[in-house]
Amino acid sequence: MPKVQFIDPQEVRKAGEVTFNPIPVNQYSKSIEDEKANFSKEDFLRIYHDMVVIREFETMLNEIKIKGEYNGIAYNHPGPAHLSIGQEAAAVGMAYTLGVEDFIFGSHRSHGEILAKGLSAIQKLSDEQLTDVMENHFDGKTFAPVKENFQGTTKELAIRFLIYGTLAEIFARETGFNRGLGGSMHAFFTPFGVYPNNAIVGGSGDIAVGAALFKKVNRKEGIVVANIGDASMACGPVWEGLSFATMDQFNQLWEGDMKGGLPLIINIMNNQYGMGGQTCGETMGYKVAARIGAGLNADQMHAERVDGYNPLAVIDAYKRKREILKEKRGPVLLDVLTYRFSGHSPSDASSYRSKEEIEAWQAVDSIIWFGNELVKAGVATEEELESTKSNTTDLITWGIKLAIDPVVSPLMDIEKYPELIGDMMFSDESVDKMEDREPDVNHPMEENPRVQQLAKKERFAFDKNGKPFSKIKQYGLRDGLFEAIIDRFYKDPTLVAYGEENRDWGGAFAVYRGLTEALPYHRLFNSPISEASIVGTAIGYAMCGGRVIPEIMYCDFLGRAGDEVFNQMPKWQAMSGNVIKMPIVVRVSVGSKYGAQHSQDWTALAAHISGLKVVFPVSPYDAKGLMNSALQGTDPVIFFESQRIYDIGEQFHEGGVPEGYYEIPFGEPDVKREGSDVTILSIGATLYRALEAADQLQEKYGMSAEIIDARSLVPFNYEPVIESLKKTGRIIITGDASARGSFMKEMASTITELAFDELDAPPVVVGSRNWITPAYELEEYFFPQAEWIIDAIHEKIVPLKGHVVKNNFTEPELTRRNKLGI
Repeated sequence: MPKVQFIDPQEVRKAGEVTFNPIPVNQYSKSIEDEKANFSKEDFLRIYHDMVVIREFETMLNEIKIKGEYNGIAYNHPGPAHLSIGQEAAAVGMAYTLGVEDFIFGSHRSHGEILAKGLSAIQKLSDEQLTDVMENHFDGKTFAPVKENFQGTTKELAIRFLIYGTLAEIFARETGFNRGLGGSMHAFFTPFGVYPNNAIVGGSGDIAVGAALFKKVNRKEGIVVANIGDASMACGPVWEGLSFATMDQFNQLWEGDMKGGLPLIINIMNNQYGMGGQTCGETMGYKVAARIGAGLNADQMHAERVDGYNPLAVIDAYKRKREILKEKRGPVLLDVLTYRFSGHSPSDASSYRSKEEIEAWQAVDSIIWFGNELVKAGVATEEELESTKSNTTDLITWGIKLAIDPVVSPLMDIEKYPELIGDMMFSDESVDKMEDREPDVNHPMEENPRVQQLAKKERFAFDKNGKPFSKIKQYGLRDGLFEAIIDRFYKDPTLVAYGEENRDWGGAFAVYRGLTEALPYHRLFNSPISEASIVGTAIGYAMCGGRVIPEIMYCDFLGRAGDEVFNQMPKWQAMSGNVIKMPIVVRVSVGSKYGAQHSQDWTALAAHISGLKVVFPVSPYDAKGLMNSALQGTDPVIFFESQRIYDIGEQFHEGGVPEGYYEIPFGEPDVKREGSDVTILSIGATLYRALEAADQLQEKYGMSAEIIDARSLVPFNYEPVIESLKKTGRIIITGDASARGSFMKEMASTITELAFDELDAPPVVVGSRNWITPAYELEEYFFPQAEWIIDAIHEKIVPLKGHVVKNNFTEPELTRRNKLGI
């Protein structure tokens, strides 16, 4: 709790009651005649046109999935097609007021939203702007087949570009908006303000909040819309995102022009069903989704239910809610009532719905209804509406012909270029700052109390006689992290950091001590205890152009952000075709002392996921250098830190930790001590136990151990390890992770493949037991100790004369443990 806020028991203990304001439900009641003052004939026809385009686009996808052809064009599309037929008015109404500076995020059912937002953007951009967008996206690769033999206006050309780029992406074509790497459920086009659509239900719920945070912190124009389905209201990331979005600190603690709520609309596309479950009446109890806003903040998120079958009702709501956001009173929650005629996907026969229900909604089809209203009001003629439908059918027919042409719209040629996707997994860029402007800071860096304190510390652990300096005088690992982080805060104006207890406490392990004085609230702040939103918002923040350090206090809590860490953060860069960069450094502490749910090393989980870089420095010199590299890059990094050694001094880099800036490249293990008889490759803080073991091996058995600190797991260069094996012929791999399924096992397997001829014995892994982590008093029986390493060498590699084994590393014991699963 910030010290500036006093919780007065006399106030909070008073008797009273919590009251709620009425939440409007379907209040819009204007007719076309009433709206003629606000919309021209062209406006009304544009709304109708955009709904028809979406309907025909998705009808085409449905027919090729069900019948294998559309309008006489045969095609087999094996990929997904989650359609929103029936929801067109909701999508067009949502997008109508939005410009390219406004961002939308969606779900797996977002073709309609993509097209609606794209069509809206095309109307608002000039011909010159549209031409620039089309010519420069992937150097015109998407544009080239579209402009071939075209004669018409630039806006007509841009509409064809939108249809083709989206369809080519759905069909996994190299000419798609994301080179075919996103596909149907992940298609997007950032030049039109269409940001990633998410195949995970509710996946955009916290990511979109991060995008709104980016706009707020970096003073960007526009709003953010999170298009999520009604079924996603059961998802943890959505609720955590809502908690983050409605934090009181935006109004209570942030200052100056930063004071006020996020420019965010949570747009619930409420089509009544989540796959085969009926959200209202079966799987949830809110009945009217808008009521959810009442529980989140005093403004009730300005929640409202809108008739999403009337595009004008949705447009009206957006006009009103944008004014609220302009006044910095956001976020807003809209419950947009709609219905999908189609099943969850073309393979869904809708057996969970009655024929009568579907027919009842089809009888009030928004496209038919709106067209009839336009004719009644004298805005359009039947002939004009039919012309729109006919032209749209021609447009979609043209689009599918072009998108399935294997010559004009090829798939990525992985056979010819086998590393095409691999080359897009990481950007590997080096960028000082994501934007070129002055950062918001409270004082010059040299005036910072902690910076001044560190200038007086000893940057090498030992004096000239080899005697260690006291802990108070030593520059520790946490100091190396701090120096790298504060340096970047003064370089990159977009950088923000947040997590649990990050600000007033200085972080749970004092890494951020000193940053509170240096930075205004909007650059360093406390988040709710909601790990999914901590990482999820960071994803949205980064994909919009910012750099961010989210912190997960304990490694064990990665599970609370599982989807965000393992399914979102690693994938968007590659799925975008490298359009999006992801400069996120997730700080994760690896603990001990606190038992089974706070003391696990989950490095293997992070290293297993393609698209994440994973590092684990355990010396001050490495911590500073690797954090500098992480913050200079544009790729997502999981940055592991050991709680055991935050205060350890630098013992290896004899010059001490440099005061200035330097980088250590990812992937390069470091020989911490040279030796000739056995190699010990360590991951994390176990390095120091490996050094103890090396000392005992030398003193007691005359064996010289070479100690290599992995430092980085992904990427990892095995060449220094192989060079070491050429000398020693033997290797122990050790770390604090439980041995089974660990990255140590991965290393052992790879080393066997790469250096089989150099090995005199199989690689031996010495990890923690496959148990729950016990209390601190019993940890020596769980985590690897120096004697374990020595016992393993004696049992598995070479007998040590006179050695008495305390720990059983024999093959029968290994067999027994595996048989029992322990």
